Amino acid sequence: MGSQLLSLVPADAYKLLVVLFLSFLIGLEREEHKLNKGYAFGGVRTYPLIGLIGYSVAFLAQTQMLAVIGGLAVIGGFMMISYWHKAKTSRVGLTSEMAGLATYILGALVYHGHFWVASSLAIASLILLELKTFLEGLAEQFSEEDIFTFTKFLLLTIVILPILPNQALTTFDLNPFKTWLVVVAVSTVSYGSFLLQRLIKGKGSIPLAALLGGAYSSTVTTVALAKRSSVDPENSQRYVGGMVMASGMMYWRLILLLELFNGALSERLMGSFFLLGLVGVVGGLAIALRKKNGTDPQAIAATHPQGNPLELKAAFSFALLFVVISLLTRYIVDYLGDRGVYSFAAIMGITDVDPFILSLTQSAGQSLSLPLASISILIATASNNAVKGIYARSFGDRQTGQQSLYFLLGFSVLGLLPILTQLF
Repeated sequence: MGSQLLSLVPADAYKLLVVLFLSFLIGLEREEHKLNKGYAFGGVRTYPLIGLIGYSVAFLAQTQMLAVIGGLAVIGGFMMISYWHKAKTSRVGLTSEMAGLATYILGALVYHGHFWVASSLAIASLILLELKTFLEGLAEQFSEEDIFTFTKFLLLTIVILPILPNQALTTFDLNPFKTWLVVVAVSTVSYGSFLLQRLIKGKGSIPLAALLGGAYSSTVTTVALAKRSSVDPENSQRYVGGMVMASGMMYWRLILLLELFNGALSERLMGSFFLLGLVGVVGGLAIALRKKNGTDPQAIAATHPQGNPLELKAAFSFALLFVVISLLTRYIVDYLGDRGVYSFAAIMGITDVDPFILSLTQSAGQSLSLPLASISILIATASNNAVKGIYARSFGDRQTGQQSLYFLLGFSVLGLLPILTQLF
């Protein structure tokens, strides 16, 4: 019924209504800004008129884009006059003028039938205009160094990654593209947690800090919480629970990475890792909330990472470590067999388990059997939990360290139980 009614409306009339609606929304937002701030270019009448001019120029020009560009230049001239007027009154923002140019382009897009692009342009403009305070506050959270680091990362990701050869090289079957793709994936997941920690710094509790820290690095989080507990023994239970929660988050983080790089391996471990993550997060939260004795001072600072995970040095170090571990794993598989791989997995738990586990995703199902790879991953994660218990005992106060050691050793044993399902 709706489509039949729509067919009765001339195409140009429908397009004009779309232009009026979208440009009116932009004008309405700018009208509110003008009422609150005093002088500002345009409002609920000016912006719809600009949109209609854009549509009309495109209608008259048909396929002659030069005329549309000329119309944009004319509108831009009016924008310059508005900016000049504001500059005389010490108001030099260009937001309204840029919104006017966007509205003109919106009208031309609708004429040529690009409704989705026009709607997206209008919505994006409204979001940017309305979220001025939030976006400016967000920008203050990051330093120039952070922005420069992220720019370098984009360069390496968007420019360098596509040109790397996506084929096996050398007798060890090293694939440069997949190697760097692993680095990009791990850095991106860690950076997401890094950003969240920075955004809520000073506003969260120890359990929240542990969750975000576990998504970044459960080992780093455990050490940070343990060190913090040595100067804040009143919150012992919260720190113990936070360490267990961080270890639980490690399993959920690995689910994502395994799914990205080896679906068959992820399928074998998905259920076990999900349950282990759930036990760690829920159990750790129960421990943290069991005894409320004190406050949550500087919770986020306790786990806030000192280094940006997108630093080039960190990325290249991870890539080198990944290649070395991949070579060692290949050598052990060829010369030492399954027991050698299991022993190597237990040793890898002492450090960051990501390079070892992701190196297995590259060969699992090919040169390495899926059961062998999945059991090795379970051993590495269980070993890592045990080592984190030792770190907690070494760096934390006596009560926190001892309880954390017991809980994390128990969690380590629990993490070995899924091996029984992988053997059959």
